[in-house]
Amino acid sequence: QVQLVESGGGLVQAGGSLRLSCAASGRTFSSYAMGWFRQAPGKEREFVAAISWSGGLTYYAKSVKGRFTISRDSAKNMVYLQMNSLKPEDTAVYFCATKRGVHSRVPGEYDYWGQGTQVTVSS
Repeated sequence: QVQLVESGGGLVQAGGSLRLSCAASGRTFSSYAMGWFRQAPGKEREFVAAISWSGGLTYYAKSVKGRFTISRDSAKNMVYLQMNSLKPEDTAVYFCATKRGVHSRVPGEYDYWGQGTQVTVSS
């Protein structure tokens, strides 16, 4: 199995920046993708960004495109989410997840999840 641990969440003012990290350990796949999702209270878990590991291809939700950047460090088995120009509506618990094969925007298609890290953006 794969273990994922998120870190880097916290409280930030609107317009500020924050970088989330996700450390992965355990068995690896020959082909896989990593994704970031978020969930606000009373809302469904929604896709934020994903990256195909080998090729580094990235994908973003429309709501964060141009503000967030997903990246990877293959040697360290880490994935990051750089969040700039944060808005109050970005407030949520952020999760990293992984799946076999190509990326997906659907939470249920991911195989392993971290515990989440809280991001709060004040107005």
